[in-house]
Amino acid sequence: MSVPHSNAGKPLVVGIGGTTRTPSSTDRALRLALLAAEEAGARTHCFNGQFLVRLPHFAPEHQTRTEEQRELIEMVRHADGLIVASPGYHGGVSGLVKNALDLLEDLRGDERCYLDGRAVGCVVTAAGWQAAVSTLDALRAIVHALRGWPTPLGASLNTTEPLFDRDGNCIDAKAADVLGGVGRQVVEFASRHGAATKQASPHRA
Repeated sequence: MSVPHSNAGKPLVVGIGGTTRTPSSTDRALRLALLAAEEAGARTHCFNGQFLVRLPHFAPEHQTRTEEQRELIEMVRHADGLIVASPGYHGGVSGLVKNALDLLEDLRGDERCYLDGRAVGCVVTAAGWQAAVSTLDALRAIVHALRGWPTPLGASLNTTEPLFDRDGNCIDAKAADVLGGVGRQVVEFASRHGAATKQASPHRA
């Protein structure tokens, strides 16, 4: 596993999310938000549903990690910002996504503990507004617990309305706008926070 190296100061934004289905609305929404982050000047890496399904159940009492677990941990360790996308299952975050986030417990002892100092864009897809909104609240609470900064703009998408065509293009202008906004806000925060950190600690590598 190779973590992307710095590229002319471009922040690294890591996407985590999706479902067991391919393609899914959640995967598509995540990729659109990451595309907006790229267009705003970031490097991106995506851990989609097909990757997440290969992660074993997080067991804090076990110290050994699979190659996939190590890859996720190391990529997030080097990330300047994240975008997390989950389907809304019974009003909450899916087990698939929560399992990946639980793995970030391995970052507890880092100098940047968990997601400290990093913006996290939250994206939720659900078959109805109630589940979409409640899951977005739950996802933001998880990000807070991990010491991350949820972006002011979060995306809650109702999949009972047409959102994507067969090629994965977003056909809902409002949904496309909010996904783009989430991606841009993560990059904006990451860029400003990175510049402020360098200014405060000019000799820090």
